[in-house]
Amino acid sequence: MQLKKGVIAIDGHSSCGKSTVAKDLAKELGYVYIDTGAMYRAVTLFAMQNGFIQDGEILLDELQNKLNDIKITFRYQPEEKLNETFLNGVSVEDEIRGLEVSNNVSTVSTIAFVRHRMVELQQEMGREGGIVMDGRDIGTVVFPDADLKLFMTASPEIRAQRRFDELKAKNPTDNSLSFDSILENVKHRDFVDSTREESPLKMADDAVLLDNSHMNKQEQMDWIMAVLHERNLV
Repeated sequence: MQLKKGVIAIDGHSSCGKSTVAKDLAKELGYVYIDTGAMYRAVTLFAMQNGFIQDGEILLDELQNKLNDIKITFRYQPEEKLNETFLNGVSVEDEIRGLEVSNNVSTVSTIAFVRHRMVELQQEMGREGGIVMDGRDIGTVVFPDADLKLFMTASPEIRAQRRFDELKAKNPTDNSLSFDSILENVKHRDFVDSTREESPLKMADDAVLLDNSHMNKQEQMDWIMAVLHERNLV
């Protein structure tokens, strides 16, 4: 089952499983998956590595001068069955998922010149169609004419618990992880994402809302496929 060169845009709040759903859907449809959140995380990591974030402040001139030096690519690793993010040829999949990057990514993603550059790259990646792309402004800014727009959400507490479980599974001996700090991070990111001046997070008028607070992966996929069938997109 496959759409003809279609574009599926998935937006929504942080830690609500957008990337997982997008990956699974792309695999089901034979599409290319593009993780835009990972792109902003990679830029954030680059800024951290180069000392462009100091005491929570972004050194804007320094970052802008180096922005064109950032090359972000994605590769699917069939052995591990995961999509891996590369920053300038180096795998950074684990680094960009850490709490330090999470604490800075919303600030970096509010910067107009960063968003403009990322949107250019995303539109270039999706020019031929046949993609599933997830992020914060895919259906409103990057691909306003997408064939299907989904807006995903879940309660902050459920999203924080999922994030906590994910990080704890990767770092079982890390006693610095706490549910409360992650919940605070989730709520802070919601606020920053929805109130920023540049491309704020909002649901497109023609998007379909998916609240997955009490849905498992298979239930979500069945729900989305039903929407695709209803719209004669598969």
